[in-house]
Amino acid sequence: MLIADIAAFGAALTWSIGTLISVSPARQLGAFAFTRIRMTIVFFILALVSAIYGGWETIRAEEIWILALSGFVGISLGDIALFSGLSRLGPRRNSILFATNAPISAVLAYFFLDEILNLGTLVGCSLVLVGVILSIIFGKRRDQVHQWEEVHGSLVVGVCLGLMAGLCQAVGAIIAKPTLEAGADPITVSAIRVGVGALCVILATLATGDRMKAKVKMNPVLFGRVALSGFVGMGIGMSLLLFALAREDTGVVMTLSSMTPVLVLPILWYMTRERPAFAAAIGAILSIVGTSLIFMT
Repeated sequence: MLIADIAAFGAALTWSIGTLISVSPARQLGAFAFTRIRMTIVFFILALVSAIYGGWETIRAEEIWILALSGFVGISLGDIALFSGLSRLGPRRNSILFATNAPISAVLAYFFLDEILNLGTLVGCSLVLVGVILSIIFGKRRDQVHQWEEVHGSLVVGVCLGLMAGLCQAVGAIIAKPTLEAGADPITVSAIRVGVGALCVILATLATGDRMKAKVKMNPVLFGRVALSGFVGMGIGMSLLLFALAREDTGVVMTLSSMTPVLVLPILWYMTRERPAFAAAIGAILSIVGTSLIFMT
């Protein structure tokens, strides 16, 4: 369905913007504190919006536990891993690892949801994934020295965290999809998943003490960046993703939403004034061709 494909692409776009906004505050606060504050803000925004237009009425009592599990895996574990990896590897390297959620989702959907992609869609998804990988692997030229290209801490740990984030995102989406297909409101589903994620991180903070607390004192500017990151990347982006999941095959949705690294390239070019490598541009073109093929199939 075209509108679902557009929504999935929109999720990738909002995530690319949200990711870049998140780099500085995530490193300042620490991954756990950043995730906790971000999730809490987004939960209240989504819950209020859903209450205003009656989205909570679309959720049955027995579905709350399923969505809670989806939130724990996809949001709580996934976001902690994602932003822990982001703070270590920067947005470019972290993106390629997180993009593994697309093929993982397609495989899981085949086994657990009986979803089979047609040939045209499969070719389109393959082109997008190849383009994403090229865009990230060759997204940095040797002369690029921007701080976002620096590695903070262990590279191996950062890689493992990025892969874990991709796996958690895929599993969380698979768990939530049947409920979305049954008619649950995407924004309300997002509120439940984010709320559970926030609660888990808050409880973990209380249990571990100072190790998960913010590294710096919160100020209005820093709070504004965290809130903006959450509203754009998680509030809008996650709702678009869930809207798409309710109407399109999981593999297609997760592939289109994995285009974040491709969309990040021109934004990084603008912000850092450092032109991406030629091979990265080729990867972006392949992703655009693949996306077009998916839209036409």
